[in-house]
Amino acid sequence: MEVKDFSKYERARILGARALQIAMNAPLLIKINQEDLEKIKFDALKIAEIEFDSGVLPISVKKPFPEKKEEKLKRIKEKVTEKEVEEKEVQEEEEIAKEGEIMELATPEDEVEESASEEEMGEE
Repeated sequence: MEVKDFSKYERARILGARALQIAMNAPLLIKINQEDLEKIKFDALKIAEIEFDSGVLPISVKKPFPEKKEEKLKRIKEKVTEKEVEEKEVQEEEEIAKEGEIMELATPEDEVEESASEEEMGEE
């Protein structure tokens, strides 16, 4: 992997691990002359940065691919369709209830008057 392929968190982890190795007297993987080491004051983190930027570190990062979630998507789609069906049923029940309320608003006296007026029309 190239240096720019790492996130800032991966870079920090790699540099920290390598700096710890260098601080524990691990051999350097790149030749740095004495003059340059004195400039950076033998700082393990600076040495680790130089090694990292040159691309010689044998440290790798595993980036697993996400698992396929087709089954979960199907389940979610099924749940969504079930919810839609339930919502439609609820709406139909509400409409039926509203129609029932309208029917209840009509009093029995109205029905008697209606049947009487129908009989009168039939006689005419």
